[in-house]
Amino acid sequence: MDIRRTFDILPQLQQKYNKPDCFAAKVNGQYTPISTDSVVEQVNQVSLGLRALGVGKNDKVALISMNRPEWMFADFGIAQLGATSVPMYPSITVEDYKYIFTDAGVKAIFVSDKKLLDKVREATQDLNIPAENIFTFDKVEGARHFSELLELGKQGNPADLEPLKAAVQPDDLLTLIYTSGTTGQPKGVMLTHNNILSNCRNAQRFVPVTKDDKALSFLPLCHIFERMVTHIYLINGVSIYYAESMETIADNLREVHPQIFTTVPRLLEKVYDKIVAKGHELEGVKKQLFFWALNLGLKYDNQKDHGFFYNTQLALANKLIFSKWREALGGSLRCIVSGGGALQPRLARVFWSAGIPVMEGYGLTETSPVIAVGGYERENNMIGTVGPVIDNTEVKIAPDGEILTRSESVMKGYYNKPELTAKEFDEEGWFHTGDIGEIVEGRFLKITDRKKEMFKTSGGKYIAPQVIESKLKESPLVEQCMVVGDGQKFPSALVIPSFDDLKGWCKRNNVDCNCSNEELVKNEKVVKMYEDLVHKYNSGFAQWEQVKKIRLLPQLWTVESGEMTPTLKVKRKIITQNNQELIESLYQHAEKH
Repeated sequence: MDIRRTFDILPQLQQKYNKPDCFAAKVNGQYTPISTDSVVEQVNQVSLGLRALGVGKNDKVALISMNRPEWMFADFGIAQLGATSVPMYPSITVEDYKYIFTDAGVKAIFVSDKKLLDKVREATQDLNIPAENIFTFDKVEGARHFSELLELGKQGNPADLEPLKAAVQPDDLLTLIYTSGTTGQPKGVMLTHNNILSNCRNAQRFVPVTKDDKALSFLPLCHIFERMVTHIYLINGVSIYYAESMETIADNLREVHPQIFTTVPRLLEKVYDKIVAKGHELEGVKKQLFFWALNLGLKYDNQKDHGFFYNTQLALANKLIFSKWREALGGSLRCIVSGGGALQPRLARVFWSAGIPVMEGYGLTETSPVIAVGGYERENNMIGTVGPVIDNTEVKIAPDGEILTRSESVMKGYYNKPELTAKEFDEEGWFHTGDIGEIVEGRFLKITDRKKEMFKTSGGKYIAPQVIESKLKESPLVEQCMVVGDGQKFPSALVIPSFDDLKGWCKRNNVDCNCSNEELVKNEKVVKMYEDLVHKYNSGFAQWEQVKKIRLLPQLWTVESGEMTPTLKVKRKIITQNNQELIESLYQHAEKH
């Protein structure tokens, strides 16, 4: 069947895979399935309901909610009218909402719950968005519930949608995704139906799914990664089960037994750190066995055969230890797809060795998003790289190391920002990603840093901070860190401990931790331990790249504090401003070094 617009997936779903559990979500503590027929019916009701409110082609409709079936009903319902969805993170500020509503010219809004509705009401105070065009997915007193829109839609005739759908072209604007970036105001990335569907087609062979599979969905659908993968799931008839929240993922994995899920590296790190923390609690032979298996896993390389002795040991480790890991992740996982940031190679090694292939991908919102992804098969997956470039996608490395790309998946441009759009493309049509990378063994793409984040020391040497930060974060004791030192003699680092792990270390080393985080980060033994840790990781770097000084901070950087982007990347400029004096103090006696 020809899928040229995203909503063309729906008739295929009905004809090819008509399933009792196209989607499933928790209702009163139980996973409740929604059939394919019911999905199509509700999507049509959304389209007809919005049309009755006067929403039509090219109008903008905002979507603010964590993942749930209604998100997808709304998204497809908007698309069938030729209107444009504007998905947003639930975690951004009222000011950001106001800016986006205004910039996009939003006509209607879907919002999940009371807390978000309050933010939306504040943001729309002076805007001409009628209150009756704002719908909530949860029942909220004094607000229009989603069911009211469906009732409005039931009064229409689905046949009336056919000419509207027919008028939608593959190159029409499907969605506006505002990326906050690490500096400045959000910018709206314009993606068409064809941008996303071409990305699905070109990445398809790397994603091993069938109509008999289930996926657990928890990465925000407002992020293009989860949304594009959702389209791949639906094209292949995969049932999508929605996690209740980020906190319940472990329970939901055990309830759903999915074959696949997508994640960001930070979540995998947390899973790994929890497993290792449990290992530390074991005693005697059990503890020895656990760390024997873990150390075997850390040596794993999916590109080579380690020989009979290693393979025999690994098979035993899988039977005794790693089988429990697989059970904790639902017991049926075929693979995990990781994106949105750099995955530490040690995590990939351990999960692969435990029989859980991790497919690391790379891309940007501007590229819909996938440019390259490590395959499910070992020959298409090299740990430490983001895999081969996907089909029908060109990549070249510029003389300064920047990754450039051309494909059907590259955005139309930034909404209302022609000058900014022009800056991102060169005269040959190559899109400049802003990432630095190289091609390994002629086919695997490796990302080495962000071009815009590199800085120079006063000695004229370039520092790639992400590489150093990634290394430091290999320690479970480090939650967040940022390397500083632009124009200084040497790099330093702001380090935020993982306080749960730090307290565990304190107990094992007789350090008093019955105090506030502020006091703990000043404890001499704690500071010394972190300095030793940094010193150990320094050995992998050239002399000028080595972190000479650190400062421990007591508070996490968050999206709410404005120091992290919604995709959990550090906003270097803001963090530098907020810690100006502290950073300067690191260099006051620099001449001694």
